[in-house]
Amino acid sequence: MIILHLDGMPLHIVQRGHNREACFFCEEDYQSYLHWVDETLSKAQAQLHADADITNHGHLLVTPASGESAPQLIMRLGRRYVQ
Repeated sequence: MIILHLDGMPLHIVQRGHNREACFFCEEDYQSYLHWVDETLSKAQAQLHADADITNHGHLLVTPASGESAPQLIMRLGRRYVQ
């Protein structure tokens, strides 16, 4: 499999719960996740265009500044929300 990251091109990122289990259990979970998305976007140098959070997964449409930005975004966000 070849994964290609183009600087400045939008990416659709999906984060799923383990074994498709729930990630979000209440409104506070959604709000916390969105707060951490905002916090992480600036650190990872990515721009958010849209998001959709469903009980067992979340979708992000982002444009990373560089090829390294998207993996940094996912790692930082995952580490923060999993706690």
